[in-house]
Amino acid sequence: MSDLKKYIDERKKEDRKFGEKYDEGYERFKIGVMLREARKSAGMTQEQLARKLKTKKTAISRIENHAEDVKLSTLEKVASALGKRLVVKIA
Repeated sequence: MSDLKKYIDERKKEDRKFGEKYDEGYERFKIGVMLREARKSAGMTQEQLARKLKTKKTAISRIENHAEDVKLSTLEKVASALGKRLVVKIA
């Protein structure tokens, strides 16, 4: 286990709010990374995806880098534009 992982685990045990915020932030980060990887695997640039969605490149960048408050309908549109489908599951 890395020193960073140990620190995060210890900090989560000591500070419940930190743990909650960390987990929320990680999930938003993970969504952005998944969207970026899906776009790249589809061989598209942010500009190309933006044109397909009739939006601006900055909007795509914002979604990929700050996936906060992204609507489910937006995620569905992005997935469709990439030739993918959105799957949501509650675990």
